[in-house]
Amino acid sequence: MGDTSPLQSLISFLFGAAMAVACIIFYTTANSKGESWSPISSWRDGAQIESFKEINEQQLAQTKEIKAHQELSVLLKKAAMDDNTVIITSLNEPFARPGSLLDLFLESFHVGEQIDHLLNHLVIVAMDPKAYERCKEVHSYCYFLETKGVNYTSEKFFMTKDYLEMMWGRNGFQLSILELGYNFLFTDVDIMWFRNPLRHIAITSHIAISSDFFIGGEDSLSNFPNGGLLYARSCNTTIQFYRSWHNARDDFPGMHEQNVFNQIKKNYTEKFGVKLQFLNTAYCGGFCQLSHDFDKICTMHANCCVGLGSKVTDLKNVLDSWKYYKSVSLEERNGKKFQWKVPGICIH
Repeated sequence: MGDTSPLQSLISFLFGAAMAVACIIFYTTANSKGESWSPISSWRDGAQIESFKEINEQQLAQTKEIKAHQELSVLLKKAAMDDNTVIITSLNEPFARPGSLLDLFLESFHVGEQIDHLLNHLVIVAMDPKAYERCKEVHSYCYFLETKGVNYTSEKFFMTKDYLEMMWGRNGFQLSILELGYNFLFTDVDIMWFRNPLRHIAITSHIAISSDFFIGGEDSLSNFPNGGLLYARSCNTTIQFYRSWHNARDDFPGMHEQNVFNQIKKNYTEKFGVKLQFLNTAYCGGFCQLSHDFDKICTMHANCCVGLGSKVTDLKNVLDSWKYYKSVSLEERNGKKFQWKVPGICIH
């Protein structure tokens, strides 16, 4: 190799001097803050990165929540009736499968008495991605309610932890609908619709709820409420009641929202001035207290019945009984006694 030129020697000298100065400045700066360059400073930098990562994740979650809120607002506006009322049901994948409860539920609107138009006002809330995809195959208005910490893709058995989370999640979602300015009529998907139950809800009612057992008048607190069919009118009175109901979960650990409602119905209706109406089982009946008058019945709920298979079997028979009733002419119905197919697995 040749001799080093004076220019190369000068460049090497200047580069070395610059590196030395940089090291001195770094060391001096660290000491001026009472710190030293050590593995601890590297750990501190790592903690800052993790902190920034958490903040970023929170911001993304908030953005996602705002977007979902906006999507819900648009969907409710499309589905709402002239008085801002929407019909809501919710389900997970087992209920949404072909041949399961969703198919029976939708069929009941088509075989009911002039109620198929109500499907234009129905929003189906899917609790998992598979239920959402299935919903989009059979209905126009579907909403995916993403919930953390609970896997909704399997059947939730009564009073298990996941069941309670699902029920209280539903309660919170109903509150959000009221806060958006919409009235709602919530219906469980294991309810068959034959006539329009809204005709039996008083315009003065803030909340109207179905009953497992109807043993008094419509305003009697002795009735046993069932949140499977639940109407709520959006106003400050109802929203205050709903918020307090939702927060009352902490006062009654291990209870689902229906039982908590039963505990707080007297005090909270008085406190907030809520007009509460219990729906007569003659019109909005169920397996708990069976309505036998086919000329009056509006809805039939598979309550007092545990297990998806049991509900599907009995509700298929309920639909068959209704179809037979519909096949008989009005003249022939007079004086003819119609009965549900009993006994079933749950229905008696």
